[in-house]
Amino acid sequence: MDRNNWPESGDFVVCTVKDVTDFGAYTTLEEYDGKEGFIHISEIKAGWVKYVRDHVREGQKIVCKVLNVDSSRRHIDLSLKDVNEHQKRAKIQEWKNEQKASKWLQFVEEETNTSHEEMEKTSQKLLEHFGSLYAAFEEAAMVGVNAFNEIKLKKKIANSIAEIAQNNIKLPFVDIAGYVDLTCNLPEGIEIIKTALEAANDVKEDEVRIDISYTGAPRYRIKVIAPDYKKAEAVLKKSAEIAVDTIEQLGGKGEFHRHNDSVKA
Repeated sequence: MDRNNWPESGDFVVCTVKDVTDFGAYTTLEEYDGKEGFIHISEIKAGWVKYVRDHVREGQKIVCKVLNVDSSRRHIDLSLKDVNEHQKRAKIQEWKNEQKASKWLQFVEEETNTSHEEMEKTSQKLLEHFGSLYAAFEEAAMVGVNAFNEIKLKKKIANSIAEIAQNNIKLPFVDIAGYVDLTCNLPEGIEIIKTALEAANDVKEDEVRIDISYTGAPRYRIKVIAPDYKKAEAVLKKSAEIAVDTIEQLGGKGEFHRHNDSVKA
């Protein structure tokens, strides 16, 4: 399913090598409905590359960084050398998790006798609210059907997702969330909000993951997964404060709400 249409510059993508030539390699992007990307020989590896086939082969799964996207020409420039081992492992795991989540949704569709069209709409709701399908199942594994209170899934679908999640996902980490309301009425307001969110997402702590997703103007959800609640709370607070401070410095307004705060969506 072609959920996102085109990747953006800077994204990491999972590719399958389709064709290797003397001057680079053509790939298909697994998460973008098989769209084609190209890795120039200069982007294969740092330093001089004599033979491209010494580094990639047809049928190989690799992780690349998107350098440039020209949708009008249906052309995507990729880099293999700009991906380190940590980024590669993280992206492959993310991709595998999304594949699992997609299969689980197929089980939900069959178990609840839901039409494919309705399940596609449900999938889109989950993506928009949680940022990824797997994140939706993670949330359901932790808090059950209450994970879907805000997006009002049909009861039979919510119950099925929660049951599958709790039977398949082990949660060695804690998972908490909060919301920031960000507004800016300046002409460049959208870019200012984006800058604030990027700053919030740049908080780095060992064994901690931050996921920021849009839930509906002006609200953004900050989800933190960490080894313990103390660290999770500290990172959530720090990330939210950075978002609010950044947007206020740039002429906008921001406000932080914890997940269980009584606020209007």
